[in-house]
Amino acid sequence: MDDQTKEELLKGNLKKGTNQVAVRSYNEQLVLQLIRAHGALTKAETTRATGLSANAISVIFRSLEEEGLLIRDAPIRGRIGQPSVPLRLNPDSHTYVTLRIGRRSLELAVVNFIGEIISSERASFPYPTPSRTLDFVREHLNGVLKAVGKSRKSISGMAVSMPSELWSWTEEFGAPQDEMAAWRDFDAADDLGGMVPWDILVENDGTAACRAELMFGPHAEKQNWIYFFVGTFIGGGVVLNGAVYTGSRGNAGGFGPMRVPDQHGGNRLVDHASLVVLERMINANGGSPYEIYEERSSWNEFEPLVSDWIGEAARNLAHATVSALSVLDFESVIIDGAMPLGVKERLVKEVRLQMENTDLQGVYMPVIEAGRLGYQARTCGAAAALITQSYINS
Repeated sequence: MDDQTKEELLKGNLKKGTNQVAVRSYNEQLVLQLIRAHGALTKAETTRATGLSANAISVIFRSLEEEGLLIRDAPIRGRIGQPSVPLRLNPDSHTYVTLRIGRRSLELAVVNFIGEIISSERASFPYPTPSRTLDFVREHLNGVLKAVGKSRKSISGMAVSMPSELWSWTEEFGAPQDEMAAWRDFDAADDLGGMVPWDILVENDGTAACRAELMFGPHAEKQNWIYFFVGTFIGGGVVLNGAVYTGSRGNAGGFGPMRVPDQHGGNRLVDHASLVVLERMINANGGSPYEIYEERSSWNEFEPLVSDWIGEAARNLAHATVSALSVLDFESVIIDGAMPLGVKERLVKEVRLQMENTDLQGVYMPVIEAGRLGYQARTCGAAAALITQSYINS
């Protein structure tokens, strides 16, 4: 990021600090939030962005360095006066254990303070059950910690990202209703809590993915946007005033039930813009549908079915986008998913094309772009939820 761009973004920062000692914790969180958003900042840049005094910023920077939250970059030379020293987040200052519960897979990971997955184990299956989930964690927890030299005492917390109401929509992805009903009695915080020494935070997987995109993606200049995550079922999240909006029940941005007009095969977005739709297409043509859930560089072997699915998904994502824009004036739409980068870029391009050929009277065309994290979004999002809880002013 060049200096001019950084200055423009910092000037657009809507939050200001206060020089009162009583709210020092708020100011520290604000400084950490700014540095996370911009990668690295000098004391002078942070002073201008927050409105705090130079002395207050110096005290905060010194405190955050002493706590190990910040580390120094190389000095910036070639300017008048003493060289400026940017500071950035220390990746090793905190480490989190995250568990992603999906409808086709589980992933247990160790994630650092800047959202990098440094160790993980993954298992695929036709459908999840609570007993399978508990067995998976029991089997792999020590291994993912040992792989990066971590002990349970060195972990700052644990979070779980999982779909809401896993017992619902069982027919849509071919799971036995009686086995999936066991999720009604599963409490991730309590049932996993007996196996680990940490309190467990639980968040909807679409919301978690959105939180990861906000925290670890390049969106410091955006205030209001919607986020679609294309998984087995379509989901996502909502960002308002620069913060994830979870809603009264923690499920804001659960776009699956959103109605779409005049479509064969169902009148909900989930019926058209979900990977389970591509699964059925592959299965009907004699292929191995679960292979799309393996992290890979392309889906070339599934053509022309992938192209057909992209067309259908994009058309219905465009309908859903117009509906969302009619409620709130979002400036941007970000589309991510558990799919190869090339497929995601094609989907985004097709959504743009569909939007350009849609009646937009009464709404404004948003910026439509691809998300950054892809397969890793929901796993990193669980860590982002923990970081938000401790270090983000919302």
